[in-house]
Amino acid sequence: MTTTPNITHDRLLDLLLDVVCVVNKDGRFLSVSAASERVFGYLPDEMIGRTAFEFVHPDDKLATQARAARISAGEPAPDHENRYIHKNGQVVHIMWSTQWLEEEQVRVGVARDITARKLAEARQAAIYAISEAAHLSQDLPLLYQRLHELIAAQLSMSSFAVVLHDPETSQLSYPFQTAPENEPLPDALYADSLLAYVIQRHSPVRQTGSDEKHPHWLGVPLVYDTQTLGALVARNHADAPPYSPQDEEFLHFVADQLATAINRQRTHARLSFLAQHDQLTQLANRARFLDQLQSAVQRAQRNRQLLAVLYLDLDNFKQINDNHGHAVGDLVLQEAAQRLRRSVRESDCVGRLGGDEFAVLVDNISKPEDAAMVAEKILAALSAPCQLEGHTLTNTPSIGIAIYPEHGQNELHLIRRADDAMYAAKREGGRRHQFFAEESAL
Repeated sequence: MTTTPNITHDRLLDLLLDVVCVVNKDGRFLSVSAASERVFGYLPDEMIGRTAFEFVHPDDKLATQARAARISAGEPAPDHENRYIHKNGQVVHIMWSTQWLEEEQVRVGVARDITARKLAEARQAAIYAISEAAHLSQDLPLLYQRLHELIAAQLSMSSFAVVLHDPETSQLSYPFQTAPENEPLPDALYADSLLAYVIQRHSPVRQTGSDEKHPHWLGVPLVYDTQTLGALVARNHADAPPYSPQDEEFLHFVADQLATAINRQRTHARLSFLAQHDQLTQLANRARFLDQLQSAVQRAQRNRQLLAVLYLDLDNFKQINDNHGHAVGDLVLQEAAQRLRRSVRESDCVGRLGGDEFAVLVDNISKPEDAAMVAEKILAALSAPCQLEGHTLTNTPSIGIAIYPEHGQNELHLIRRADDAMYAAKREGGRRHQFFAEESAL
């Protein structure tokens, strides 16, 4: 003979994972099942007598009150969502099925905790958005900002930083950070630090904080291929929930996407540099120099200013190549390039036009004599002996000068006139500078 267990109606309700509650027309709890502690963090006795609106998320309160009024008016509400504040302060997402009982003048509701599902949906949406941003963005600063917005919607953080590491100097840079003053970040990769562990071991670190000086810490490496570019670091107050393995996995995904974007931008920048610069000397190549000169001429036209083009050739370079070989000749060109850069302003453009021929754009001068002074400085710098491969070498330049607008109205005229002046200086014995003159071009 089978016996039926003696389980009361209230006991059955308390066994349910969902919360079953009864509220009056004003929204005050009259009855709450035991599952309230699991879902809301409150025991039934802590909720009975209080209104449901006291527990609702502030941003959802007006909408919840409006819906409650419609339900009390007889509108069916099989499924609707809102957010409650858990006793521990966290947000919980609730799916409600509610019905108004006219005879009893109460609303009966069943509340199901769908927080995990909502968070999973939000995280999946964030993953798609992060992937899209990382693949489409051409501007790293804007990408850092966008990623921070998407991460902050998923992880609770008091600070966040994108950390880049220079392996040659062990220096750290922070192209994006929100660290407050009381949470400084190091400027170098110190041994035994959390950052050192993340970057040098290519491994994430998740550490639970203990007090204000030791917050929760989550760091993941930025790795492209086998190269660690840096790290992403999130920190949060020690009194907040610590970071979870799921948080670590999420930030790892972000780091992978960002590392790919950083490498793509660096590759683009490197290719762009190679397309515009001489590989031996790292100076602007002919195409870039002419572009810079064209822009400078347009500015000079608008502002009614002068500019100068200095065209120079190394007097003894052929003999050095013949006597010491092309390897030493390349070193001479590199040394000449470095001395040229040091001889002019940072804003002046220096280019290698081919072979041992260089050009300098001296922008925004007040009189031609300013260009002559620059030429004298270059003459002194390049004429000084240098020690290369055990040889003491001296390689003086011949310098031609053309002034805008006196000697030419566009970049090609100015280059040609400066070139003519350079050959005139060379015919005079070299190791000198000379302005363009019509008779010198004959």
